[in-house]
Amino acid sequence: MRCRIRTNACDGREYGGVKAAGHSVRTRLQDRLAASDPGLLRLTAGLRTVGAVALTLAVLAALDFEVTRLVAGAMGALVATFSIREKQRSAQAVTLALGLPVALVSVSLGAVLGERVVIGDAFFVVLIFCAVYGRRFGERGTALGLIGFQLYFVSLFIGASPAELPLLWAVLAVAFACSAVVRFAVVPVTPTGLLARLRQAFRARLAQLVSAHLALLDAGPEEVDKALEDVRTGTARLHETALMIQTRLEEGTPDESTARLVQRRIADAEIAAERLGLLLLSARSAERADTLTLHLPGAPAPEVGRLPGPEEATAVLRRDLLALRTLVLRTGTPGTGVAHVRNQLLAYRDEENLPPATPAVRDVFRAVGEAARAVMGLRLALDGPQDESDDTPATARSREELDAEDAAIDVEEESERADRPRGLQRPTTRAAVQVSVGSTLAIVGGELLSADRWYWAVLTCWIVFINTASTGEILVKGYRRLLGTVFGVAAGIVLAGVVGGHTWTAFALVLVLVFAMFYTAPLSYTLMSFFVTAMLGLLYTLLHTYSWEVLVLRLEETALGAACGIVAAALVLPVHTDRRTNELLVTALERLAEVTEAAVGQLSGDPAVDLLDRARALDQALGDLRAATQPLTHPVTPLRARRATARYVVALLETCAYHARSLAATAELLPTHPSIAADPRLRTAAGRTVRNIGTITARVTDEDATAVVETGPSIASLLDASDGGARYGRITGRVLRHLERLDEAVVGLARPLDVPVVAPER
Repeated sequence: MRCRIRTNACDGREYGGVKAAGHSVRTRLQDRLAASDPGLLRLTAGLRTVGAVALTLAVLAALDFEVTRLVAGAMGALVATFSIREKQRSAQAVTLALGLPVALVSVSLGAVLGERVVIGDAFFVVLIFCAVYGRRFGERGTALGLIGFQLYFVSLFIGASPAELPLLWAVLAVAFACSAVVRFAVVPVTPTGLLARLRQAFRARLAQLVSAHLALLDAGPEEVDKALEDVRTGTARLHETALMIQTRLEEGTPDESTARLVQRRIADAEIAAERLGLLLLSARSAERADTLTLHLPGAPAPEVGRLPGPEEATAVLRRDLLALRTLVLRTGTPGTGVAHVRNQLLAYRDEENLPPATPAVRDVFRAVGEAARAVMGLRLALDGPQDESDDTPATARSREELDAEDAAIDVEEESERADRPRGLQRPTTRAAVQVSVGSTLAIVGGELLSADRWYWAVLTCWIVFINTASTGEILVKGYRRLLGTVFGVAAGIVLAGVVGGHTWTAFALVLVLVFAMFYTAPLSYTLMSFFVTAMLGLLYTLLHTYSWEVLVLRLEETALGAACGIVAAALVLPVHTDRRTNELLVTALERLAEVTEAAVGQLSGDPAVDLLDRARALDQALGDLRAATQPLTHPVTPLRARRATARYVVALLETCAYHARSLAATAELLPTHPSIAADPRLRTAAGRTVRNIGTITARVTDEDATAVVETGPSIASLLDASDGGARYGRITGRVLRHLERLDEAVVGLARPLDVPVVAPER
């Protein structure tokens, strides 16, 4: 069965472009938005917060409250909205209900103690300790701590007095009620709906990655570096979306079996897309491309030329990639034209249907067929049963394989209790002590700068400790907040001069800045700080306390608060970046060893184990490590050698994780595919790799360890040396490729980590 240009009577287009160009403008815009903001999380956060603030302002204005109360209500609605992050709506409602009394108590104490310097400051420090320590009790504890701290700050910001408390209580009650109305009625988000939007984002990003593959196919020598960088970015963004889906599967699916099925299909599609990119790059290179090239930012592209083989094969591959992108984007029941495209691509899974080409190009066509199979599996998992009337024998076989895999998915649970740190070693306790010490320094220094605005220093000190775990992370966050504040001060001065005494114009700009603040927060902490500072300039204008000296003081207090936070983090129970990254590196290596050993064991004939959860734990460990190394890889770091080493190590680990996930995906095919036989020789062949991972883990954990990483004959030669080589088919060859790449990556990982590498004597 050869590929050739076909014209579909229904669509009137070439088969490679079925509906690709027929998408409406609205659909294309939705796909772009879904890809840029997975799950529409940023858009939802911005709209929900702006809606809560706007509704609060409207209600308070209708009740004829003065401007100071409007400002307090706006800030109360903002806090009540952004503090609550729980996934289940019922849990959100409980936390919001508990948050109101916490807010009333906090603002009351702020008003009563605001004029009592020593007692008020001492209480503020205690409140800060309790708010941070509350993170130990999960999302509800974190939310209530945020509400308590922020509302105390609001009372200081507006200069609340005890006589004003009854009106202030009414304002906060309105703010929390409006926040609830917007959250549950105006901009509702259900776990099921959020998961559906994340799945749409996964499709959109998968389609973007296929588009990047197309660009890589056609890129000239001068364009290949940019094309490869786009493939890297697309691969990373697809993986990010897969992780976001994994964290919300339990809440967004009706049962655990469905959750595991979706997780499996998402993983299959991700692996298939990454493999397609790697094989395409290899086909254009003089030698087989290294998987590391897809994971190391800035790595130069290998020397490439035109795709080898006949021009017809290149033209067919181009059309097939366009067709694959169409399959990804199409949802619901496919039409006749799409069914034909699907059948054509799935046919590449059979050797006799591959077009005449070089072996490397034929590998790319095989990868297109496997990607089409993964897309069909994803469609079945997400959209339910499909029309089978147009199935070819190859498509029917792929569908039967998917059905068999779906039926074999187990729901066994595995519980394990990890040894958790206690006392001051517990992260929440340590952070609470650190931020309390830092806040004490910020209060003292802040009051020396200003007896009226000292709380800005405390706010900055508090914020730099949120979602940070090491001194380096706090340093980077403090730097970013200071940078955003510098530009925000300038913007605040300009905006305050523009709006002058126009109250509602200022409030309208505040709403715009609030939306921008929440929409950009996950993307750039510097941008968020910029919008926060600009908004505060407008709020000062509304309170008639604006002057450029106030905004400059805000900048000074921000710098002081960041410095106090960094000093506290460095001197009080410090967690140095090196220690933090080493701990997370050990965790990632342990998860890598678990996935590799379990997958190889199953491929060698051991009983089936839960590989999905192991792979998910590996992805989570890698995500934590990637975040922790940001201080080391930051562009302004003066330690260039360490930055290069950190990026290289993370890229190598991501390469290892890709091959381990691929091994796990192949291992899970065994119970449902009679044509795939377990190969007992793989356990012996992969033993060196697993031992080397353990050796590196031991050396990172204990510098005095003496174990060394071993190299030697290739994995393939170890397997060939075993008996019974003729009994095993192509699946063993695919496994070998992943094992060899994994073995090479693990040995490569030893060198930047200063682990000795030796070759055994013959």
